[in-house]
Amino acid sequence: MVTGAQQTADWVDPRIRRTRKMLHYALERLLESKSFEKISVGEIAEEATLNRATFYDHYPDKFALLEGLVSSRFQELLNKRGVIFDGHCPTALMGITLAMCDYLAGLPGFECPERRQSEKHFESALVAVVRRMILSGFARTPPRTALSPELIAATISGAIYGGVNEWVRTPGRPEAEEVVRSIFTLVHPMLPQAGA
Repeated sequence: MVTGAQQTADWVDPRIRRTRKMLHYALERLLESKSFEKISVGEIAEEATLNRATFYDHYPDKFALLEGLVSSRFQELLNKRGVIFDGHCPTALMGITLAMCDYLAGLPGFECPERRQSEKHFESALVAVVRRMILSGFARTPPRTALSPELIAATISGAIYGGVNEWVRTPGRPEAEEVVRSIFTLVHPMLPQAGA
């Protein structure tokens, strides 16, 4: 299992980063031809030219690997836009929503009915990534509310995913920027006022 110390080591040890990238790329390649449910840890390790023990040194299971992959790719999209959620910035929520539009629209075959089985795994991973981002922002600038930050983050991240997922499935969907404004109108009132 990945511990806080291991996550800190990621920034220092290039071998860890390289191995995780190999595992991410392997999973991406396998997802081009198979649904997530049909991919085994053994196949991922083989595709990455690593052994199963090395896989388990980095991730407890394929679900954690998927979350790591989603987190990495989603963070790349946010970095391109310069989006950092500081706990109260509404425009950062728009940036997060737009990045999620780009991410989901860019998944091959995501809107196809036969890929719906894998959808729940991507949903879980994306919602977890956005939830952690929001909580990280709240740690920097605590909200002034009696509600728990965890509840707020879970609600906002789920709402953003739900809105974007609906947009991806819409035939002849509008431009992402248009739906982002609509989702923002719904989600922004959930963002509590920043602490003093």
